[in-house]
Amino acid sequence: MVSFRREKYVPFGGPSGGDGGKGGDVVLQASRDFNTLFELGFRRLYKGEDGEKGMAKDMIGASGKDYILKVPVGTLVFNQETAELLCDLAQDDARFIVARGGRGGRGNARFANSVRRAPRIAEKGEPGERLRLRLELKLLADVGLVGQPNAGKSTLLASVSNARPKIADYPFTTLAPSLGIVKREDFPAFCMADLPGIIEGAHAGTGLGTHFLKHIERTRLLLHLVDLGTVELSEARKAFTVILQEMREYDPAMLDKPMIVVATKMDLPSARENWPAFRTWIKRKGYTAVAISAASHDGLPKLLAKVTETLSGMKPVEVRGSTQEKLFEFLPSFGLKYLGPGKWQVSGREIERLVAMTDFGNDESIQLFKKKIQKFGFIEELSRAEAGKEDLVSIGEMEFEVGEFDL
Repeated sequence: MVSFRREKYVPFGGPSGGDGGKGGDVVLQASRDFNTLFELGFRRLYKGEDGEKGMAKDMIGASGKDYILKVPVGTLVFNQETAELLCDLAQDDARFIVARGGRGGRGNARFANSVRRAPRIAEKGEPGERLRLRLELKLLADVGLVGQPNAGKSTLLASVSNARPKIADYPFTTLAPSLGIVKREDFPAFCMADLPGIIEGAHAGTGLGTHFLKHIERTRLLLHLVDLGTVELSEARKAFTVILQEMREYDPAMLDKPMIVVATKMDLPSARENWPAFRTWIKRKGYTAVAISAASHDGLPKLLAKVTETLSGMKPVEVRGSTQEKLFEFLPSFGLKYLGPGKWQVSGREIERLVAMTDFGNDESIQLFKKKIQKFGFIEELSRAEAGKEDLVSIGEMEFEVGEFDL
């Protein structure tokens, strides 16, 4: 702000324009209250609040409020343009600043010196950072439910936890992972995830398979559900084998996770008939099998006892946490690019920042701008490139004639 102190008994008040406030940052915060990124798809632009303007009497404007964008725990943040992983929000309440607000412009009081006693110069605020992001979710859960579509995963989750997933008698009822908290009197509460059904070819992307398989990476224990009630025994064995093969093709390390095989729909006569042979077959493969009926709750206490027993002897899944460390490179102060006859482009963080913060409606600001821009050296580069005085040079969102720089 441009302002001068005018008070009684203060004959030489001098400049008193205060600085503007800093712009708010855009911050991602992990929260266990969210399970999906679905709602973020309805809005594409997020920005922090503008800082307040500076006031007379050297009063500094208030900083703008940060924009806190809450995302599920396990969200990976990528730079959309470079595909670089910026952070991994693997812990509840973890925060990461993805775009910083610009600093406030300086008031005319900051430009006073022994020569310039009454400056009429004030800066514009610095533009904040802009970034295009890609968010990817890998759920963190103690127990993951895997199996082919319609194996009974959602029914089991609804029976043992506070979750209420959609349940219907057709495949692919579940299109997004659901989380539920299982509470036991004799064991701390744990998180169970209902993962969408996996089909043959999932590792290659069939049926959105890669989007579903990635969630298995951060589960501690897998419950592999196999439908014994509505299919033949041979089909049940094939379904079990297909899931293992898809996990192996996607990431062989997945098969190292502890797994309990759960035979479902035991309230049906065909399931009870298939169970003895299926249990023997699973045991030969080295897995423990438990038979349940989520509809009638038969076998659920035994299953939960086995789950808690297994979890009690396991360590939490180790994942990479978020970090705000950045590597800085020493880059040239500017870059000069020839765009065609009579057109040039100058790029560089500092020089573009200078242009954006200069008030070109103020003669003193323009003179100060010309003085500062001499330090970058691009004027000499234009001269060596034999740029004409009427050639156009674009810097940021502004365009100048070469002659304006007094070559």
